Amino acid sequence: MNSIDFENKINEYTSKGIPYFFTIDFELEKAFVCKCSDAAKNNIFFNIKGNKNYTEEKIDKEVHLDYHLLDYHLFNKKFNLVTNEINKGESFLLNLTFPTEIGVNLSLKEIFQTAQAPYKLLFQDKFVVFSPESFIQIKGDDVFTFPMKGTIASSVPNAEDKLLNNNKEMWEHNTIVDLMRNDLAIIAKNITVDQYRYVEKISTHKGDILQTSSRIKGTLPKNWRQTFGTDLLKLLPAGSISGAPKEKTVEIIQNVELDKRGFYTGVFGLFDGQNLESAVSIRFIEESSEGKKIFRTGAGITSHSIANEEYQELKHKIYIPKS
Repeated sequence: MNSIDFENKINEYTSKGIPYFFTIDFELEKAFVCKCSDAAKNNIFFNIKGNKNYTEEKIDKEVHLDYHLLDYHLFNKKFNLVTNEINKGESFLLNLTFPTEIGVNLSLKEIFQTAQAPYKLLFQDKFVVFSPESFIQIKGDDVFTFPMKGTIASSVPNAEDKLLNNNKEMWEHNTIVDLMRNDLAIIAKNITVDQYRYVEKISTHKGDILQTSSRIKGTLPKNWRQTFGTDLLKLLPAGSISGAPKEKTVEIIQNVELDKRGFYTGVFGLFDGQNLESAVSIRFIEESSEGKKIFRTGAGITSHSIANEEYQELKHKIYIPKS
């Protein structure tokens, strides 16, 4: 489905109060929408904040995951290309992402069943997502977004203080909050930041990590359901996984990254007939046509970034979350 058909179908289903599932890729080239009742028939399974369409299965396997991160010299070359653009003023923040081949003793379905996350998706045995990051949430006529920027291993001494007081992480987070405020203002009014830089802990198969998020709120027009598909596209791609300013930063991403992102860093969500929950498609594993599993991760690059620290962040995000 192309973006025009996606827009029209979302407008139709939302205005009629028909519950539906949707997902769309980063490049806005591939999309999928179906009624919730038809998702399983299309081999699509999800758990979105507890709203799920499958039966839980206990997977009695300890997770074994290894990976072959891209060569540091290649990363450093791409990093320098990005920082050159930042130093020229073309971007303030750019989320630079890479694919990593992994070895894991679980199938995509088993990863889906094993992983613990607020937003999970298994899409046609092609990819699995276990995302901690909301995109937008709509309750009544209120819209919320929860940008997530800033990561540290909880095993680091004084990890929370170091995360909250790291100038680079603080600046990066503030930039994304400002971008998402502006994005919400395209479709809503009365934009406020309800909570700023609160810390969340995520348990993984290799230890806990801490991440910082903020909560931004706006008020939608009373007739938002009539044009929601149109408005949704105005917010894409998500600012937290592209950068700022968005249009120019996306152009740099497309010139610098190794390949198209596809559904990685796109969005997916569920409309229940009244309200909407959606997520950014991060923590993403896809299966290639050769049967290889690829884990895609990224790091936010700013003028304050240090190449090796951002390279290490790619590693920190290669995990399968557990309870």
